[in-house]
Amino acid sequence: MTLSIIIVNYKSAQLVLDCLGTLHASGEEQPFEVLVVDNASGDDSRTRIQGAFPAIKWIDMGYNSGFARANNEGIRQSAGDAVLLLNGDTLPRAEAVNACCRRLLSSSYVAAGVQLLNADGSPQISGMYVMKGGLNYLLPLPYLGKLIKKMGEWAKVEKPHVPDSSGRVDVDWINGAFLMVKKSAIAAAGMLDEDFFLYAEEAEWCGRLRQTGPLCIYGDLRVIHLQGETANQTFGSKGKGYYNFFDRKGCQIMLSNFVRIRKQFGIGWFLLQLFFYVAEIPVFFLGVLLAPFRGRAPVRYTWTQLGQYCRNVGVILGKSPAIIRNKPYFYKVL
Repeated sequence: MTLSIIIVNYKSAQLVLDCLGTLHASGEEQPFEVLVVDNASGDDSRTRIQGAFPAIKWIDMGYNSGFARANNEGIRQSAGDAVLLLNGDTLPRAEAVNACCRRLLSSSYVAAGVQLLNADGSPQISGMYVMKGGLNYLLPLPYLGKLIKKMGEWAKVEKPHVPDSSGRVDVDWINGAFLMVKKSAIAAAGMLDEDFFLYAEEAEWCGRLRQTGPLCIYGDLRVIHLQGETANQTFGSKGKGYYNFFDRKGCQIMLSNFVRIRKQFGIGWFLLQLFFYVAEIPVFFLGVLLAPFRGRAPVRYTWTQLGQYCRNVGVILGKSPAIIRNKPYFYKVL
């Protein structure tokens, strides 16, 4: 078996069915196995998915274990020379998957991704470069983030992401929606960190994988990613991407980001970024207070969002002692 494809399912049977339907649609030779790891969906997911694709291997976690733990169990039970962590809300063609696998296994790269696309064909961020201390996590802040971004533009700091690629591009970490890794690299770097529930775990993992060899994006291989569909269903959220700090999904994003900062960059960078997130609160207050006096300028944020942001920052402050100690802990908001 050359490749093991691992898909984590949580109450998203139709998305997984669409994903597998696209994967098997071409009729191309399929030198891979598919493992679906279910996070205790409690619905008819197994009946529907295995009924349509009886060859898949079904793994039941027995609880909502999140992304890292579920994928780790899939890795343990996989037989391939490489594993592909594949989101259920992707629409991958077998040609792209097979081409990525052939290139990866015949190269010096230890992990690879593809160019992810929105449903309309526009590019998504598929690979990133590491900024010192993870400072890119300050950019989504409602008001201070804009100031920091402007300062970066004035200083001509390179953007931390690959917006679109048409060829091979070396990167520091790869979007977890489509992340293919050699088993030999996993043996050297270890599996995903099971302290993470959701978000940032692939970035921390890629940091360790990069110590064993380079990572890349094959930009000419393209896969549609219906970004955030599964997570939005899980958290009852509507936002796309990772700029939403105003609900439970936003709280999980913030918490996971801070866990990654502590693990990968250390206590100093963790405390520095925590300072900026707390300092954002009075700036946020002034921004909302003065918004009605800005004439025709659209109101971007509301008092409700300010309250939700403060609550989420409170969660981070409450978890900070555990994050600083860096002992095993399951950082799960849901």
